[in-house]
Amino acid sequence: MIHEMKIALPVPKQAYAIFFVVILSLVRGVSYSTEIGIALEAPMAILALTFCADAYTQEITSKRSEIQRLCPRKKRMQSIYKRIMIQEMFLLADAAVGYGLFFLFQNPRLGRTGQESLESEICQFFVYFAAIIVTLGFWGLLSNLLSCLFRNMWVGIGGGLMLWLITNSSIGERYFGAWNLFSYSFRTLEDNNDFSWLYGKMVCICIGILAMATLPKIIEKRG
Repeated sequence: MIHEMKIALPVPKQAYAIFFVVILSLVRGVSYSTEIGIALEAPMAILALTFCADAYTQEITSKRSEIQRLCPRKKRMQSIYKRIMIQEMFLLADAAVGYGLFFLFQNPRLGRTGQESLESEICQFFVYFAAIIVTLGFWGLLSNLLSCLFRNMWVGIGGGLMLWLITNSSIGERYFGAWNLFSYSFRTLEDNNDFSWLYGKMVCICIGILAMATLPKIIEKRG
């Protein structure tokens, strides 16, 4: 695991991910605490796209893929899944810290919906945390899958970015509604009882499971 961690999380990679969240929390203005999750979700998806795209393709660029081919497929897949898990856990911690940084740097007002209790703020954070787990997992798996399919990290990032631009837009909100991949960001903030945005996250989960099931076949043929 330590070996995979060194490969999946080199120091420069950790540095730019932390720097990204710090800058975002400084320049992305929010007025209320309910807006923090919206300010973070889409940018964190972009970070996941770039962060996880090379979980396997770095073996190709470093000319280690031929050695990898000599290993049993099960061992190769375990290695890839470990790297993705390590990267996703780091990004999740980064996203949680980023949430706190918005309070530190901007001190947004609480209780946009009239609920100013500590309990409601904690609940709001856990809802965000659950949503961002799905968001990071989906976009990280997608970019890695496309990168493995085309044996090119930049194609994986570019393909994911195209989908990001479509879904994170007024067009995506209009046509996909609650089934949008960014349904959490487009939800109605004033209605705490509206959980229709969960449909979009279920779509992310289903596609993510499909991506994980497809990845071994892609690695076998294209790895």
